[in-house]
This record gives sequence, structure tokens and C-alpha cells, in this order.
Amino acid sequence: MAKKKKDNWFKKLLKAVVGVYLLLIVFQLLGDAYSKLQTTHEIPISEEWNLIVVNRWNEIPEEYVVDLIELSNGQKVDSRIYPALQEMFDAARAEGIYPIVGEGYRTAEEQQKILDDKIQAYINEGYSRARAEKTAKEWVALSGTSEHQLGIAVDINADKSKCSNDEVYTWLTENAYKYGFILRYPMGKQEITGTSYEPWHYRYVGVEVAKDIYEQGICLEEYME
Repeated sequence: MAKKKKDNWFKKLLKAVVGVYLLLIVFQLLGDAYSKLQTTHEIPISEEWNLIVVNRWNEIPEEYVVDLIELSNGQKVDSRIYPALQEMFDAARAEGIYPIVGEGYRTAEEQQKILDDKIQAYINEGYSRARAEKTAKEWVALSGTSEHQLGIAVDINADKSKCSNDEVYTWLTENAYKYGFILRYPMGKQEITGTSYEPWHYRYVGVEVAKDIYEQGICLEEYME
């Protein structure tokens, strides 16, 4: 009987030790995951205007200032990227590709209205308020966290009377970096950028940086880390 009690005690002790060991492993994994999350999401503000990271975890700096120029279709961009944007569009047109800026600079109020409209659209489809807000935020950035408020990001589409969106997106994928622009939200980088793949959204970072990002197949967050 004494031997049986001793065996039971030993089994309980062994289970306790294994349990503690497994718990320590879990805590270690959670710690590593948290560290990785912090590294991915928190990026120091760059002193260079063209390298500022703005996403759902990194808001536009309060001191950031734009100097806008209006395009022929009424859209606006920061004047500092206009020469490069014009050069890129001229190069595309020379090859029979006709891009247009579908969306340029947005004010904070305009960004908020887009989000509010998206939420209301989901509510009209029968979503609850909570679900509508959650779903809308997966597609539309909160005011203060949208690159469009920087003035150095543009949504580029096609002049449909002359070519297709796919032709424009393909050309940009292969050539935009030559003019200092990067595909801001590449496929497979959603967990890092916080935004799903958008083949139309391009961001100016400068020729040297754009070339590095293009050749390495990374996104801006990875480059800045």
C-alpha cells in the first residue's frame, strides 16, 4: 500500500513539473510573439519627409506639413512628388499605358467621411453597428492614419478609354520604383502594413529607397526597421 501511495505521489509530482514546463514554454512563445509585434508595429518617426511611416499603429506626426499642387483632374498631391509623378506618367504614356490619379491628398475630414460612409453602407446591408465598424476599418483607415493625408501617396488607375487597370497595375509593378514610387501594400504583407493588397496604391519614397525595397521584395515597414 505504501509503495502504491508513493507511486501516485510521484506521478502527481511529475505531472506538476511537466505542467509548469509547458506553461513556461507558452509564456516564452507569447513573449516572443509580443516582442515581434512591438517591433513590427512601432516605428520611430523619420526625420525625412519621404520616409515617414503611417499606418494603423503609427499616426501622422502633428508637425507634418503638406505643400499641395492641384492636378489637371482636380486631385491634389504634395508638390515635392509632382515632378517624379509627372515623369512616371509620361514614361508610361510613351509605352501606350495611360494612368490617372484616381485619389490623391485627403483632409482629415474627408478621410473620416469615407470611413463613416463605409460603416453606414455595411449597416444598410444588415450588419450590426459593431460588425459594420470592424469590417469597415479593415478597408478604410482611421483619420490620422491614412497615407492619403500625407499627400505623397496616390491611387493610380487607368484612363479606361485608352487602356485597362490591369495594364496600368502591371506597368507600375515593373517600373514605378525607377521614379521613386513603391507599391505600398504588397500581397502577403497585410500583417505588417495593416492593409490588404492594393495594386493601385503607390507611395513616394525616393529613387534609391524605392529601388532597395523593390529588389528586396519588402514593404516600407520592413525597410524602416
